[in-house]
Amino acid sequence: MITAQLSAAPCAEVEHVFPLPYAPRAVSAVRRRVQALLTRWNVPTDAADDVLLVTSELLTNALVHALPPATLRVSRTLVDGHGAVRVDVTDTGPTRMSCEVDPDEHGRGIDIVTTLSARCGVHTHPGGTSRWADVLVG
Repeated sequence: MITAQLSAAPCAEVEHVFPLPYAPRAVSAVRRRVQALLTRWNVPTDAADDVLLVTSELLTNALVHALPPATLRVSRTLVDGHGAVRVDVTDTGPTRMSCEVDPDEHGRGIDIVTTLSARCGVHTHPGGTSRWADVLVG
């Protein structure tokens, strides 16, 4: 049923692109916009929470470790016949050299993404790096 709900939205509703402003509150602002989109797509609350957490982790990774600009793409897809939402964050890199990072406060984001997604990966291309994840929603 969720797959049917996801496919019922008009084609213009299939993919949304959000530029990531490099500002302290950028992740929470973009996250609110994604939450509104997931509501329009009728994504169940538990699945939407997973999509939002994956979104936050990938956006934060781009904000902390890469040079601007970064772009978030959120789209609907199928994974083995099940409805899913793809979260794709592209940054232009190169990776910033960061000061020593406290492992108690950083370093778990990709593990969270891997755990919550049906599949995920990294694609390097001439324009930068894209980190993506497909989260099942139906």
